[in-house]
Amino acid sequence: MARYIYQSDKWPNFEWDDKEIQMILGKVRHLQGKIFGQMGALGFSIQQESILSNLTLDVLKSSEIEGEMLNYEQVRSSIARRLGLEYSGMVSVDKNVEGVVEMMLDATQKYKDPIDHDRLYGWHAALFPTGWSGMRRIDTGCYRKGEMQVVSGPMGREKIHFQAPSHDIVEKEMHTFLDWLNKESEIDGVLKAAIAHFWFIIIHPFDDGNGRIARAMSDLLLARSEGSSQRFYSLSNQILTEKKHYYQILQKVQHSEGDITEWLNWFLNCLYRALINTEETLKRVLEKAEFWNTHKETVLNSRQRLMLNKLLDGFDGKLKTSKWAKITKCSSDTALRDIKDLIEKGILRQDDSGGRSTNYELTDEWRMQ
Repeated sequence: MARYIYQSDKWPNFEWDDKEIQMILGKVRHLQGKIFGQMGALGFSIQQESILSNLTLDVLKSSEIEGEMLNYEQVRSSIARRLGLEYSGMVSVDKNVEGVVEMMLDATQKYKDPIDHDRLYGWHAALFPTGWSGMRRIDTGCYRKGEMQVVSGPMGREKIHFQAPSHDIVEKEMHTFLDWLNKESEIDGVLKAAIAHFWFIIIHPFDDGNGRIARAMSDLLLARSEGSSQRFYSLSNQILTEKKHYYQILQKVQHSEGDITEWLNWFLNCLYRALINTEETLKRVLEKAEFWNTHKETVLNSRQRLMLNKLLDGFDGKLKTSKWAKITKCSSDTALRDIKDLIEKGILRQDDSGGRSTNYELTDEWRMQ
């Protein structure tokens, strides 16, 4: 028995149980279509905000999986500027953030373009603009020139989790992989994203950044499967939530003799959960849009608009007069007047829970106004 999947006689002719994955693949495809249909019904500005938020999330979370924390405002500013979107709060951006954003946008916005060696070299160079990964100098913009092990643990007592294919066969392996990737095939596009992710991780062609590039490649192939550069969900965010299982399943299937059913099943279920979470978020976005459409003629001051947006976004905790005053920087008397005005307009009501202090919440009546 081969120690690693790439040492198997079947490599890289993967096998899987079609019956086992068809049901979850069908559910993913159905939900993709449903979400894109719902998004298509939204106004342009809401669509743009959703795309900006999801791309920002994808960049942040893909880096966080590798233990790198990027600045939210810098990532959002960089994406907004590159997509030609304007929003208040644009900030100057570090070189390493620009690089990660550049890679992600190249993948998602140019999803129709073929992926070749040079394009991947460009992604890698963008990830490591200084030629350093932490305290270590690495080869950038080219495939690795040395052996690669995935290890953990203290120096001298390292545990080897994976030994990648020898560096002298990486280019040949990548030729085979890219030929398959760019060739039209009968494999479903979502399934292709799952296979490509695993295959690339096994080759581990670069000195560093393989995980982030694998996830960018999945995003590109998912965009192809949808025929759209619009990103309404974040797979990387869901992978981060399930990070422990992500590494466990990769480690398990890397020892297979060629059957990757377990990996495909996990990937598709992870993607399904990402889509379910997006559907929940979308419900809130649609409700918010409906609310403001209903109240487009309602006279409201800036404090009321601020607090209503917070409530529609999912206000944390109970809304009290003191909280209103603190958030809007006004007196308690002004806060109470604002609240009473909204109660008279049928937008807020007093919470039934009672207690020592009065709480307020959105009514359902505004839908009938």
